[in-house]
Amino acid sequence: MDYSKTLNLPQTDFPMRGNLPEREPEILDFWEKQDIYRRVQEKNEGRPKFILHDGPPYANGNIHLGHTLNKVLKDIIVKYKSMNGFDAPYVPGWDTHGLPIEQQAIKALGINRHEAGLVEFRKKCQEYALKFVGIQKEQFKRLGVRGDWDNPYLTLQPHFEAKQIEVFGEMAKRGYIYKGLKPVYWCASCETALAEAEVEYGDKKSASIYVKFPVQDGKDVLPEENTFVVIWTTTPWTLPANVAICLHPDFDYVLVETVANGEKLLVAEGLLEQFMADVGIENYAVKQNFNGSDLEGITCRHPFMERESLLILGDHVTLEQGTGCVHTAPGHGVEDFEVGKKYDLPVISPLDNRGVFTAEGGFVEGQTTDEANKSVVVKLEEIGALMKMSWIKHQYPHCWRCKNPILFRATEQWFASIDGFRKQALEEIDRVRWVPSWGRNRIYNMIADRGDWCISRQRTWGVPIPIFYCEDCGKEVINDRTVEHIKELVKENGSDVWFAREAKDLMPPGITCPACGSGRFRKETDIMDVWFDSGSSHWAVLTQPQYWPDLTWPADLYLEGSDQHRGWFNSSLCTSVATTGKAPYGTVLTHGFLVDEQGRKESKSQGNVTDPLEVIKQMGADILRLWVSSADYKADVAVSKGILKQMSEAYRKIRNTARYLLGNLYDFDPEYDRVAYNELTELDRWALLKLHKLSKRVLNAYDNYEFHVVYHAVHNFCAVDMSAFYLDIAKDRVYTSLPDSGERRAAQTVMYEIITSLVRIIAPVLAFTSEELWRYIPRSAGEPGSVQLAEMPQIREDYIDEKLEAKWEKIIKARNEIAKVLEQARRDKVIGHSMDAAVTVYAGEELYTFLEPVADQLASILIVSRAELENIDNASGDVFVSEEMPGLKVKVAQAAGGKCERCWTYSEEVGKDAVYTTLCGKCLDAVRQV
Repeated sequence: MDYSKTLNLPQTDFPMRGNLPEREPEILDFWEKQDIYRRVQEKNEGRPKFILHDGPPYANGNIHLGHTLNKVLKDIIVKYKSMNGFDAPYVPGWDTHGLPIEQQAIKALGINRHEAGLVEFRKKCQEYALKFVGIQKEQFKRLGVRGDWDNPYLTLQPHFEAKQIEVFGEMAKRGYIYKGLKPVYWCASCETALAEAEVEYGDKKSASIYVKFPVQDGKDVLPEENTFVVIWTTTPWTLPANVAICLHPDFDYVLVETVANGEKLLVAEGLLEQFMADVGIENYAVKQNFNGSDLEGITCRHPFMERESLLILGDHVTLEQGTGCVHTAPGHGVEDFEVGKKYDLPVISPLDNRGVFTAEGGFVEGQTTDEANKSVVVKLEEIGALMKMSWIKHQYPHCWRCKNPILFRATEQWFASIDGFRKQALEEIDRVRWVPSWGRNRIYNMIADRGDWCISRQRTWGVPIPIFYCEDCGKEVINDRTVEHIKELVKENGSDVWFAREAKDLMPPGITCPACGSGRFRKETDIMDVWFDSGSSHWAVLTQPQYWPDLTWPADLYLEGSDQHRGWFNSSLCTSVATTGKAPYGTVLTHGFLVDEQGRKESKSQGNVTDPLEVIKQMGADILRLWVSSADYKADVAVSKGILKQMSEAYRKIRNTARYLLGNLYDFDPEYDRVAYNELTELDRWALLKLHKLSKRVLNAYDNYEFHVVYHAVHNFCAVDMSAFYLDIAKDRVYTSLPDSGERRAAQTVMYEIITSLVRIIAPVLAFTSEELWRYIPRSAGEPGSVQLAEMPQIREDYIDEKLEAKWEKIIKARNEIAKVLEQARRDKVIGHSMDAAVTVYAGEELYTFLEPVADQLASILIVSRAELENIDNASGDVFVSEEMPGLKVKVAQAAGGKCERCWTYSEEVGKDAVYTTLCGKCLDAVRQV
C-alpha cells in the first residue's frame, strides 16, 4: 500500500535551484514596475535621516570588482537602515570630468585635443562620460543596488558646477586660494600638474651618478685648485637646473686627496667609505675636517652650464645614500625649492608641458627628460666631471592614470593653503568615527604633513577656475560679484559658458581692475583638479533640496576604498572645513583592495582579475553580494573562482534551508494555525531562542558594519542549528503527525517565525533571493508586497532563555558523541540508516539525572528507532566510552521488529494489524484518522 498520501511531505513551488542569472532580471523588472526606491522612501518619510553620500566613480568604462565591493557594501547598509527605523535615501553619483574622461574620449573617438576647438572637445568628453554613466548605471542596478537611479548626481551637471564655484569662491574669500611658482608633480604624458592624491609609487630603473663640481671660491676654507664637491643624483636630467649644493649644518665633512691624481674631494664623513667603494678609489688620505656650517657660502662652478653653484645648508640632507652633498635644483624639487627661498636662489625649470627641454636647458634643448638623461651623462664623461655611473632600481612617483613616471616641475599654479585651516581640520578628524579605527591616524598624519593643495590643471574637460586677469597690469580679479555672476552663468548654461565666451562677456557689468582701473580682462585657462570637483560634492549635492529633496548636510557616512584617505575623504574634508569649519561626514568607513587567494593584487598581467559581469552571467549577482558580505573588508579582500564556488555552496545551504521551511508551511495559515509560545515544546522554544539570538547578533553586526559576522552567523544558523539539528528532529512529527495536530502546528509555528525573520535578515545581502522567498511565505493581511518594504524582525528578549539554551547545548553535545558511535556502526555494517538502530545510553549519576527528563525523547533527538537510558553501572560488553563527556557510554545494535513503511521506524508492533500490516502503532493511529 502507498502511504505517501497520508504523509505531510513538503510542498512548495519555490525552486530548489536558484538559477539566479535567469531569475534575477525578472525581480529587477518587478522592482522597476513597483518603483521600489520611491515606495521605500514614502514608507520611511518622517523617520530619522541616515545619509550615505556616494563617492562618485569615474564614468570611463565598465564596472570592475572594486566597484562591486564598494557599491554592494553601500547597498547593504542603506537597505538595512531603511528596514530598521531610518529614512535612508541613496543618491548615486558619478565623477564625469578630468583626465580619465579626456584620455578615454581621445582614445575612443580619435580626437586631437590640441587641434579640436575647446567647446567641441568638451562636448565629445561629455558625450563619452554620459555614455558610461548610462552603462554603469545599468550594471550597478544589475547588482541589485537600490537607489534614485532616475535622479543621480553628476559632476558635470550645471547646478553641481555652480555649487563647486561657490565653494571655490568662499575659499578664495577666506584667503585660502593663491597663485604661486613652486615645483609640483607634473605628468608630461598627460601634460598637467598633479596633486599628491594622483601620485603612486612604483619601481623605476634610473642612472645613478657621482658628479664633481669644481670649487671656484673656497672663501679661505677650501682650497680651489684641483678641488671638487661631489654630488650624487638619480636624475641626471635635472642638472641643467642646478644652482646650489646643500650640506647639513651639523654633519661632519672631510676633504680627501686621492693618491692617483691628487684630486681633493669633499664628501660627508659618514658616507666616505661607501662613496670610495662605489667609485673604486682605494688609496686616499683625509686632509681636512669640517662641520657643515663651516662651508656655507662657498661657490663651485657648474660642470657644463655658465653659472655658479652655491654651497648652502639644509636639514633635509641625510646620510642614507650618496655623498651628503645634495644637488639642488629649486625648479625640480619641493625641498630644493623651500631651501632655495631662504637663499633667494633662482628657480630654473627649462621644460615645457610635454616634458621637453626649452632653450634654457642649453645643449639638451628639444630633448625629453629620458633623452636628456643620456646626453647629460655623456657630457659629464666628456668633460671629466663624471666619477661613476651605475643603474639602480628604486621607488619613484608615477601618474596614477597613465602609469608613467612623473617629474617635479616649477610652474605657476593655483593652490589651496592647507595651513589656513589645518588646525580645524585636525580637530574635526577627531570628531569623526573612523572604521576601522586606524583610518583616523592615517588621515590625521596626511593632513598634518600635507603641503599646499595644487588645485589647477592644464586640461580642458573640467570646471574652470573663475578668475580674471587685468590685461593692463596683470592683477588677478576675483570677488563676491565675479564669483556670484559666474556661478549664475554656469548654473544656467553649464561650465561650457566659460570656454565659449570672451572674458568681457563673462564679467559682471561695470567691473574695473581694483589696481589700475582698466576694464580689459582675460580669463584663467586652467581648470580645477577633479578632486576639487568630487571634494565639493557634499556641498553641491547635500545642500540642494530643489534637486535632491531627501538629502541633508552633513552626511552620516562616507564609504570608499582605503586609498581615499589621500583622495576623496581628504579633499572633502579640506573643502568642507575651509568653508564651514566642519567635517562633511560623521563616520568614514574604508575597505581594502582586491587580492587573489595567494594575496596577490588583482592584475590583468597576472591573469587573476575577476570580471563581475561574467560572474553575474554564470552565477548571479547574489553570489557576488554574498561574497561581499563574507569578507572582512577592513583588510584586503580575497577573490577567486575557488572562493566564489565556496560562496555558491554556502548560498545553496541558505537557500535549501529556506526552501525546506517554506515546503513545510504549504498548509499553514498564520492567522489561524499559530500555537502560543507557552504551548510549544521545549525543543521548539530552543529553536526560537536560537532565532532571536541570531537576530540580535545580526542586527548588532549590521549596526557596527561587520557584515562578515552577518554571513557567518546566518550560515551557521542554517547549516548547524537548523539543518543539522532542529529541522532534522522536527521532520518526523511534521511529516507523520495528523495535519492539524498540536505538535505539527507547533513545529510549523516555529518554522514560520524562522522564515519570516530569516528573509528579512538576509534581505540587505541576498537582495534577489529574499525577494523571491517573500513571494512564497504565507503572509497575514496588510503585509507589504516586497521584502524591501518590510521591517527588521523584533527581538523578544523573553525568548532568549539562557538556562534552556545551556540545557540543550549539553543535549546536543551528548547527541554528537552518540553520533560518532552510530557512524562507526554504519561503517561496521551493523546498521545502514540511523533509523535501523537501537541505542542504549549508559550515564553516570550526574548525566543520568540530566537526561532522565528527556529520556522519552531520546529516540527522536538521536533519530533512531529506539533509545533507552540506563545507569552506567549496567554497561557491559562492547560499549563506546566517551572522552568528551565523562560518564557517558553507548551501545548500538540493530533495532528489533519490522520497519514501518510510513515513518521508517523499527517496531515490534509492525505486522500485528490485520489490515495495515506494515505500520507501527503511531502510524496506525494516524492513518485511521485520516
